[in-house]
Amino acid sequence: MKKTRKLIALICTVAILAGVMSTVGFAASTDIDYTITSPYENVDWSWNQYKADLHTHTTASDGDSTLKQMVETNYDYGFDIYAVSDHGTVDYSWTEQVIVPELRLFLGLKNPDAEIVDLDNTGLTFEGLEYNVVNENGDDYYYQVAEDGTMGQKMLRVPYAIENNPTSLNNAHVNSWFVDYGHGIVGGTSDYETPIKAVDELGGLSVINHPGEYTNARDEKYTEDAYGEGYEYYIDKFENLIKTYPSCIGIDINSKGDSRTRHDRKLWDIMLMDLTPAGENVFAIATSDAHRTTAAYTGYTRMLMPANTSENLKACMQNGEFFAASRCLGNHNELQEYANYLLENGSAEAQAMAADILDRQAEDYNAKYEAPYDVDAPMVNSVIVDEDNDAIVLDVENEYCVRWISNGKTIAWGDAIDLDDYSDEIGTYVRAEILGEGGIVYTQAILLEYEDAPESEAKQAKDFWWILSIIPDTIVKFLMSLDIFGFLYGELN
Repeated sequence: MKKTRKLIALICTVAILAGVMSTVGFAASTDIDYTITSPYENVDWSWNQYKADLHTHTTASDGDSTLKQMVETNYDYGFDIYAVSDHGTVDYSWTEQVIVPELRLFLGLKNPDAEIVDLDNTGLTFEGLEYNVVNENGDDYYYQVAEDGTMGQKMLRVPYAIENNPTSLNNAHVNSWFVDYGHGIVGGTSDYETPIKAVDELGGLSVINHPGEYTNARDEKYTEDAYGEGYEYYIDKFENLIKTYPSCIGIDINSKGDSRTRHDRKLWDIMLMDLTPAGENVFAIATSDAHRTTAAYTGYTRMLMPANTSENLKACMQNGEFFAASRCLGNHNELQEYANYLLENGSAEAQAMAADILDRQAEDYNAKYEAPYDVDAPMVNSVIVDEDNDAIVLDVENEYCVRWISNGKTIAWGDAIDLDDYSDEIGTYVRAEILGEGGIVYTQAILLEYEDAPESEAKQAKDFWWILSIIPDTIVKFLMSLDIFGFLYGELN
């Protein structure tokens, strides 16, 4: 039934595309010969979209909720893929959770006596439903059985998930998956390269987490001040990591309610402007980074795959065949732009949401939008590229509007874009954002090549991270070698 609906959606998209061709009038526009490279070009749009959270925590590091609580909560929210990425603690299993006791204590003396509650192969949820953890073809899955005996969807455990640099004093955090690296490795102040390089050599994937927390762009009130003068070192540093290590797929652009990441879409656009002229893409993920059940289901991703396996997930992430999404939007300028557009062009429901946003921001500049849990999120059912006519068409649902962005600026609104109509504003990429009452969805950037296109602005950066890390990391490693934290942990337990 689901495949039938998606086939109908694809047919509708083709029909929309035909309508665009007949009404827009491409001949009247500046005709540029674009070569369009879409991360979605090999996607079969009859595939399922699997909802994933790639970054969460439990009491194994500094979380407030146990693994069992976090798994059940995310399953109840309909997640198909779930990663437990505790600080410095590799997720080897959901039935035998492994911890690093010294790290649990070091991380702010956080809950040294907190429970570690993992899962059994078969057990009962807190609500009394049967659950099972099974291994199929090397992958672990969790599923629940309803009271009538119906088996629910299987939720995939992402293997070897971890947040690296657990004792970094400036939150230089790197998430990685699929390879066994980082368990119990301390240090990491300002040092992104060590874990990214190691994961690259082992064949895994990594991402730069919530960059606004490391750069301190989160502290900027106004977007115009973020990632401008004074941020060159950080931008060059991130761009060189992406260029040097292909397995570092990109950055986190919306996480944990979007307070600290609210300016990181600007960083994303800057990196895209600098790197896409050389054919380098920067993929965007969104995560909850939840440390407790009440923070679950904020940022997430929708993975486009033929089946829910870790092998397919890794390929999907490498290729950028996914959408970042969030229930939260915390950037004042973005919300203002959306609200003003919807007041003039939206439905009655969209106008009501827009008016509420503007009213709340008039009282509090930092007021953000947070979608209700019971509202369907926007969905992108297909991304169709017509290179002959320089057009890109989205088939979307549950949306109030679609915004197209290039060179960090809004260039168009609507489900379809004719690139020739915006030749004076387009750089070497275009991306779309889909907003609805249920939150926001971000497509990956679609790359554009054409004659006289802008050239890459990426610079070779000199990274002196070791200067910042040498004192704090040396102290931490020395204390760990003395097992002071291990002793204290034993005394407290």
